[in-house]
Amino acid sequence: MSYVDEVIDRVVKENPSEPEFHQAVKEVLESLRPVVEANEESFRKDAVLERIVNPERQIKFRVPWVDDKGQVQVNTGYRVQFNSAIGPYKGGLRLHPSVNLGIIKFLGFEQIFKNSLTGLPIGGGKGGSDFDPKGKSDREVMAFCQSFMTELSKYIGADTDVPAGDIGTGAREIGYMFGQYKRLRGVFEGVLTGKGLTYGGSLARTEATGYGLLYITEELMKCHGQSLEGKTIVVSGAGNVATYAIQKAHQLGAKVVTCSDSTGWVYDPDGIDVAALKEIKEVKRARLTEYKNYRPNSEYHEGKGVWTVKCDIALPCATQNELDLDDAKALVANGVIAVAEGANMPTTLEATEYLQKNGVFFLPGKAANAGGVATSALEMSQNSERLSWSFDEVDAKLKGIMVGVYHNIDEAAKKYGFEGNYVVGANIAGFEKVVTAMNAQGIV
Repeated sequence: MSYVDEVIDRVVKENPSEPEFHQAVKEVLESLRPVVEANEESFRKDAVLERIVNPERQIKFRVPWVDDKGQVQVNTGYRVQFNSAIGPYKGGLRLHPSVNLGIIKFLGFEQIFKNSLTGLPIGGGKGGSDFDPKGKSDREVMAFCQSFMTELSKYIGADTDVPAGDIGTGAREIGYMFGQYKRLRGVFEGVLTGKGLTYGGSLARTEATGYGLLYITEELMKCHGQSLEGKTIVVSGAGNVATYAIQKAHQLGAKVVTCSDSTGWVYDPDGIDVAALKEIKEVKRARLTEYKNYRPNSEYHEGKGVWTVKCDIALPCATQNELDLDDAKALVANGVIAVAEGANMPTTLEATEYLQKNGVFFLPGKAANAGGVATSALEMSQNSERLSWSFDEVDAKLKGIMVGVYHNIDEAAKKYGFEGNYVVGANIAGFEKVVTAMNAQGIV
C-alpha cells in the first residue's frame, strides 16, 4: 500500500464519525500523490503526512450562559490549532448548530493550505461552537460570547492564535468577544480580526472574501483569453461572501441572477439588487422571501435550485457540500465554463471530478476564497504597526494577493504535469511551503 493510502486509512480509522474531515484529507492527499511519490522515502521516515493531518492541539470546552428567561444553556466550544509552521494559527470561529469536532478539523486542515497560498506568515486553525445566534437577543449573544471567550482566551494571542469571523460570527459577535478578551487579559492587541473600524478593524475586510473571489475569477478568465464582462453568474448564499461577490461581479461588468439562504432561493433576471439584499440580510436579519417586495420582477423558490439556472460562471458561497453531482450535471448541461468556490469545500468530490472531466475551470475554495484570511492578515499587520490603511490600499493589496494565488496554483499544476487542474495546483503549492517550513524546524 502506498504511503498516501496508508495515511488516508489511518485518518478514517482514528477519526470515526468525522466524514467532512475524511473528505478534506482524502481530497488533499490524493492530489499530492506526485509530490509524495517523488519524496516517499524521506516523507515516510519523517512521518510528514502523519504530522500534517494531526492537529498540533485540539481544545474542547463547555460554554454555559444564561438566556433571557433566566434558564442556563450549555453549548460546546472548539478550537483546533492545526499547524503553526509558517506563522500563528489563523482561522475563523463558526457559530452554527451543525458545528462539531469533525467539521472544525476539516476547516482547520483546509486553512493550513489556504493560508500558505496567500504568501503571508499565517498558520492554520479553526474554531467555533454549536451555538446558534439566529433568533437570539443581543444580550443572549453577548452572554454566550463572553462565556466562550472566557475559556478560549487561555489559548490565543496576537502572536499565538488569531481567530476571525465565520458563519454566524459577524461584527457583533467579534466585538463582544474582543471586549471580553481585553477585560480578562488586560491588553489591547490584535487577537481577533474582523473587528470594528473604531477599535483596530481594517477597511475592506467585510468585502474581502467576496471581492477576492471575483479577483481570482477575473484573472482565470483573463489568462484564458476571456473576460467577466457580459457573463451571467449564479451565486448561492446570501451572507457576507455572497453579497460582496455579487457587488464586485456587477462592478466588473457581469450579471448575477441568483442568491439563496437556508429556506429558498431568488432568481432575478435583471440582476440581484445588492442594496435590497443588504437591507434584508444585514439590517432586518430576515429571509429572502422578502426580496420580491423590493424587486417585483424576481422569483422566489423554496428549497434548492440555484444550480439549475443557465449561466457562464457558478460561485457556491453558502456552505460545505452544497453542490453535488446532479447539480454539476445541470451546470454542465447549461454551458457553465467556470466554477469558483466562495465557501469552504462547497462542492462534493464527485461533483468536482465531473466538472473537471467536462472541461469546466474549477477554482477550489482554499485558493478562491483566500481573500478573507489574506485581509485578516493585513489587519494583523496594521494592528502590529498601530496603523490604519485606506480602503483603496487594502483593496489593491488584496487584488495583488489573489492574482498571485492564481499564478501560484497554475504554475504548481503545470510543474507536476496537471495543467488546468487547480485543485492539484492549490494543494501542491500550499503543501510545499508548509512542509519546507516544517522540515526546517525539526521534529516538532
